[in-house]
Amino acid sequence: MPSVHDGAIVASVIPSAPLGTEVGEATLSDRSGTSTGPAARRSSFELAPHPGSAAQARRMTRAHLSGWGACEDTCDAAALVVSELVTNAIVHTASRRIHCELHELCDDSGERVRIAVRDEGCMPGDTRPAGRIAPEEEHGRGLLLVAAVSTAWGAQETGPGLLVWAELPRDGQAAGPGPVPAPCDGTGWAW
Repeated sequence: MPSVHDGAIVASVIPSAPLGTEVGEATLSDRSGTSTGPAARRSSFELAPHPGSAAQARRMTRAHLSGWGACEDTCDAAALVVSELVTNAIVHTASRRIHCELHELCDDSGERVRIAVRDEGCMPGDTRPAGRIAPEEEHGRGLLLVAAVSTAWGAQETGPGLLVWAELPRDGQAAGPGPVPAPCDGTGWAW
């Protein structure tokens, strides 16, 4: 699938490693400290696909980014992004678990936060749920919101599921038109 940087569709971004799946519901694996690569800190958590999961993802995201010293604007934008991505995974898949990761990245492109959400897709033989939504209902704007607040975002199929990620500036400066950042490791996915 294509990736979107500052509103322009560019080449696909393929993650170099899958999201960690070794953590249980509502527990985080915080790997802070020295980094040999561009990811300074990383946290992972899993959620069950129920209506309260988006709110739980927002709380956990805010708590970790605040602990990392991210500014309030970054925490707000990250909470919006993770909420939209988790909601999409709940509404549009048959996932039993939703995997989330937060990455603090520091490289030539600057300091930023990457949010990644991976679903499990649909069960064998199932099709993706096709909700019937009335035109007056407020649905279908989640990825538009993600694109509006992020400096880059993309999606990649991972087996039966989908991994969707977005990057935000760590200092809280609003996303907007600007140069497309060069991939950190040739794949566009920095670990």
